[in-house]
Amino acid sequence: MPDRAPQPVDRQLPTDEARDLISLARDIAQREIAPRAAEEEDAGHFPREIFTLLSETGLLGLPYDSEYGGGDQPYEVYLQVLEELAAARLTVGLGVSVHSLSCHALANYGTKQQQVEHLPAMLGGGLLGAYCLSEPASGSDAASLRTKAVRDGEDWVIDGTKAWITHGGIADFYTVMARTGEDGPRGISAFLVPGDAPGLSGAVPEKKMGMKGSPTAQVHFDGVRVPDERRLGEEGQGFAIALSALDSGRLGIAACAIGLAQSALDEAVAYASGRQQFGRPISDFQGLRFMLADMATQIEAGRALYLAAARLRDAGRPFAKQAAMAKLHCTDTAMKATIDAVQILGGYGYTADFPVERYMREAKVLQIVEGTNQIQRMVIARHLAGPEAHRTG
Repeated sequence: MPDRAPQPVDRQLPTDEARDLISLARDIAQREIAPRAAEEEDAGHFPREIFTLLSETGLLGLPYDSEYGGGDQPYEVYLQVLEELAAARLTVGLGVSVHSLSCHALANYGTKQQQVEHLPAMLGGGLLGAYCLSEPASGSDAASLRTKAVRDGEDWVIDGTKAWITHGGIADFYTVMARTGEDGPRGISAFLVPGDAPGLSGAVPEKKMGMKGSPTAQVHFDGVRVPDERRLGEEGQGFAIALSALDSGRLGIAACAIGLAQSALDEAVAYASGRQQFGRPISDFQGLRFMLADMATQIEAGRALYLAAARLRDAGRPFAKQAAMAKLHCTDTAMKATIDAVQILGGYGYTADFPVERYMREAKVLQIVEGTNQIQRMVIARHLAGPEAHRTG
């Protein structure tokens, strides 16, 4: 089959600097990430050296203040860089999104002193973060978390277990939600915990159907002592901080999903254009052409949706509903596009000789992380019709 290289996504970018950042991300993606993606995913290798490179080139802290080592970029630009990285390897794109999520609490709720002391290393100093909200018994019902932080003089002592933590066991710092008061959302506080804190340990990473290069593990806190100056925000504000971070994080997942879907479409177009059956390329057959057209349309719609939500965020306007819509639509699109790509490639699509089977396995997790798509529908419906009426008796 002839080599048909995918065309770069035609992007509308606000500045020349943004265009340069996209070019830099594409160059790193094509030279450093994509060529090793299949082999390293199969081997379960986490590419820490890529994250070091991204930190050195300024791509790991794009949406944050340059005063602390960030890139001063609007979310509209950051998300498109994220899409480029995820298109090359989802482990990298998702890892950057999770790192940004883990910096959110300090950047938006920390004191000036906390930001000066910690943010530069987190944004541009080669550190890698993790975000600790979910627990073995509290996933979608995150407000029921049981990890406790008990005051002891000027310190807090944290005990409990977090689950499904991306970068669990290898992160340099953890943004941790722990219970400091009453049951429910008002009794939760946020803490910035060093990765080498005594009593903190990562379990054996989960064995997953996809994204094998991205470690997902439980993180155990056994008497982890954290000084009060590492508490982020006010006591009892942790759940609000967590939800605020997730609104932005869902846009990151949406951008990653569109990057993955775009790669699946590119592979499908290249294969269909070169594969001959009945004396002509299979891309000539109307049934297959319609599949490609539908994939491309849903991808463009998803990209427009996440960018519209990002522009609301950049303008300081409410965007939670649009973030939920973007996460829902984009991750469902990624699942459908990767399934269709496997179908277009036929038997070859089901083999590891082509990347679409990996794309399909990876797409599934995007419908689950940072709020399942059922939760996204609940969020959207609450914005439309108000909170659910709770039955009593």
